[in-house]
Amino acid sequence: MSKHAITRVRHEPRRRLLTVQQVERITPGMARITLGGDLEGFNSASYDDHVKVFFPLPGDTKPTLPEAGANGEANGAARSPGRDYTPRRFDSGRQELIIDFALHEAGPATSWASQAAPGQQLAIGGPRGSFVVPDDFDWYLFVGDETALPAIGRRLEELRRGTRAIVVAAVTDAAEQQTFESRATVETVWVHRPLSRAEDPAPLLDAVRALKLPQTGDGYCWAAGESQTAKLIRQHFVAERGFDKAWVKAAGYWKRGAVSIHETHND
Repeated sequence: MSKHAITRVRHEPRRRLLTVQQVERITPGMARITLGGDLEGFNSASYDDHVKVFFPLPGDTKPTLPEAGANGEANGAARSPGRDYTPRRFDSGRQELIIDFALHEAGPATSWASQAAPGQQLAIGGPRGSFVVPDDFDWYLFVGDETALPAIGRRLEELRRGTRAIVVAAVTDAAEQQTFESRATVETVWVHRPLSRAEDPAPLLDAVRALKLPQTGDGYCWAAGESQTAKLIRQHFVAERGFDKAWVKAAGYWKRGAVSIHETHND
């Protein structure tokens, strides 16, 4: 395999009914939920994978899911609402999956996660595929808002010793800052802005433009969060800093007024 060989891996689509094992508030606005149950064969090969999480309708104790067709697509409309989330950590030995839920605007995910308790159930589908970035770059840059923190935290835990990672993350205040574990050397820049400015690209873009990046070695940049912000960050690194397009990935995890989006920006 050549150096920095980025690969795509496909997984067999499957829906799984899971049960809450533990709930923890890692910050006031982030709930960490440990799930167990039908996890045999679960596979998540990349830190920015996403699973579709299905929540029970009001009055129900578990989600109602559509039947899946041969191509993995749902036949008919799903009754239970679904949203995309990052598999924060999967323990194959304990058969436990951890998902971190950012608690922000009202919606089925925040409503469910805010009151989640052991014994409650939800369902997941996927991940359908993984975009696997090798751990052979000299340094990494991760940029995002609250919705990107689960992926950032997972990647930092997975990086090898001896590499360098830089994180630029936008949150509401110091109470929402997280402590990341990593064998890599990590430098974190926290950007504070109110949730009312969460879709404003300026706070993150200003912090990114002010960064002094390593002048030697190969670096990989990953940005996610509000869709337009992620797109502008990619444009900054490609057009203004001269990054190789293949070494800059940007994903839109949310957009004001849109429901359950996941956009990848390639230009």
